Parts: sequence; structure tokens; C-alpha cells
Amino acid sequence: MSTPAPAAAPATTGSDVVVNVQDLTAGYLPGINIINGANLVARKGELIGIIGPNGAGKSTLLKAIFGMVKIRGGDITVNGESIVGLNADKLVQRGVAFVPQTNNVFPSLSIEENLQMGLYQNPKIYAERLEFVTGIFAELGKRLKQRAGSLSGGERQMVAMSRALMMEPSVLLLDEPSAGLSPVRQDDAFLRVSDINKAGVTTIMVEQNARRCLQICDRGYVLDQGRDAHTGSGRDLLNDPHVIGLYLGTLGND
Repeated sequence: MSTPAPAAAPATTGSDVVVNVQDLTAGYLPGINIINGANLVARKGELIGIIGPNGAGKSTLLKAIFGMVKIRGGDITVNGESIVGLNADKLVQRGVAFVPQTNNVFPSLSIEENLQMGLYQNPKIYAERLEFVTGIFAELGKRLKQRAGSLSGGERQMVAMSRALMMEPSVLLLDEPSAGLSPVRQDDAFLRVSDINKAGVTTIMVEQNARRCLQICDRGYVLDQGRDAHTGSGRDLLNDPHVIGLYLGTLGND
């Protein structure tokens, strides 16, 4: 039985391309690369899912895009301009927002103060952006004075995503938004990610819950040993026995 060929990669040029990762090589320690020639394209308004086995470099790829990992080769552009070597504050100015898996809120601050921290570069648009994020996370608007440290894991995730959205990013990077949540809260997290994307925010999400990720994403990338081993629409990857058998294992049946 022949092995199915990977889906054709999307075009990497055009005014609708928001993020373009080309032949990226990156790693934390000298001489040791975690990302080995990875490619990724996210167009305006797309929801991109990154899945794959443990240790494949999924979270490292997101961190490389956000300047947290040393880039040793290749390029990353956002809206046609290279962002390699830029610090976090400059990346935020360029429209890149990142929500880490853990330690993603200021627990001693209120929800309102967390959201204000997301706008430290442009506090004048607070009212406008608060209306936007509470349109997605309505319950936060009723609890702005509550201390973030008193929230559940799912509620903290909502605050973290809301804070990242305050600067009206071109692209939102989400690292394992469902990690550590109960099944009910996991479903809620995926619904919120979908709502964010439907509101017009290009989103790139790393997820271990492969089935739920592929169910909501426009396109997916399967990462293996730091390379994009397979790419296609979420539906195609979800139903591809080759992808499930070689890369997802039991995750494909969750």
C-alpha cells in the first residue's frame, strides 16, 4: 500500500499572508536544534493548528516565532516584514501576541489590571478593546475587579487570551490552550478559540488534543522532529489514516 503524499503547501506570497515561516532552524542550546527546517503559512483570518507527537518541537516553534528561541537559519515574516531578532515589545508593536501554556496571568492583579497590562503600549484604546474582548468573554466584563489569582485554570486562560487581544494583534499564538483543564473546560477553551478566530483574528494554536484541534482549524501542520511532516485542511488530516497511524497514535481517536 502506497504512502499518501503530503498535501500541497499553500502559496507563501500574497497580501493575505500574515505569517510566513520559511526553512526555520532554531534551538535553545548551542549546536542542538529543536526546529529543523520547518515551514508554516497563516493567511488573514485563518485558524492554524500545530499537532504531532511529544517532543516534536510544537511549542518551540511558537516560541521561535515570538523571539524566545534562538533562530539559526531561515526566516519569519509577519505582514511581509522579517521579525527575526526582535524583542517582545517590538513583536507586540508588529501585531504578534503570544499566550504561553502556564504562568500566563498576573495573579496578584485584578482581571481589569491584567487587561490594562496588555495595553501598556497604547492605553488610550482601552475602552474600545475592552468592548471587543468582553464581546467574546462576556463573563469577564462582570468580574473586572476580581483578583486573577482566585480564578480557575479555565478562567485564567480566558484572561490570558483577552489580555493578548487588547493590542489588536495581527496574529495570536496559543500554546496548548486546553492543557490542564477539565473536559468541560477544554471544550469551552476550543469554542473560545474558534470565537476569537471568527472575530477576525488570525490564530496559530499548538495542541495535544489533536482531534478537537483539527475539528476547528482551517489547516493543520503535523510536526515531527522539528519539521512539518504533513499539512492539509483540518478535515483531511483528521480523516487521514496515514497521519493518525504515524503521528497521532491514540490522540487521533480522543
